[in-house]
Amino acid sequence: MCGIVGVFHYGSGAPADRSLLERQATAMRHRGPDDAGVWTDGPAGFAHRRLSIVDLSPGGHQPMPNEDESVWATYNGELYGWPEIRTWRAARGHRFRGNSDTEALLHLYEEHGEGLFEHLRGMFAFGLFDRARRRLLLGRDRLGIKPLYWHDDGRRIVFASELKVLLLDPTVPRDLDSAAIAEYLTFQYIPAPRTPWSGVRKLPPGHYLVCDANGPAVRRYWE
Repeated sequence: MCGIVGVFHYGSGAPADRSLLERQATAMRHRGPDDAGVWTDGPAGFAHRRLSIVDLSPGGHQPMPNEDESVWATYNGELYGWPEIRTWRAARGHRFRGNSDTEALLHLYEEHGEGLFEHLRGMFAFGLFDRARRRLLLGRDRLGIKPLYWHDDGRRIVFASELKVLLLDPTVPRDLDSAAIAEYLTFQYIPAPRTPWSGVRKLPPGHYLVCDANGPAVRRYWE
């Protein structure tokens, strides 16, 4: 497993807090002891903790950009059949700097935008930031194998692999969701999209989230 965390100030345009992202990445060290990285660009920023399984070289370092650094990704998971995806995209002129499935994800986004989910088979949670469109895309696999939590305050969206990582951000509310607690006591788990915290949500399995200047919108891609 790997750990991902990110922020996008879609409303205010305020700069991403790099030092906070670094602290959040440190808190996820158990998810990825092999490598760590932080990327910020104005209002957007990602951090990543890596468990190196596919492409052990620096070519698999994250957060990862595409060829011209117009799109950046922080990704946790595994795409099944990604070598075939790589072969198909290379034949269409895409250039790869390494041998990771994260690069395959980036090139699928370049070609298909939000339609990339039709081409994804695997277990994953990821954040993609499109610099030209100033757009954040979050995605979670069809069955929800990989976790992804998010919070929106009306001007800024933050996301992470773990609740405790989000709660390192002092602006994320700590108010308990009484309905979620009741669901836990009833079912012994909390169904998506609720979490124990009223201001934090799980991205449901088979869904993705798009956030631009108009704010976040959650959409289903598989049922």
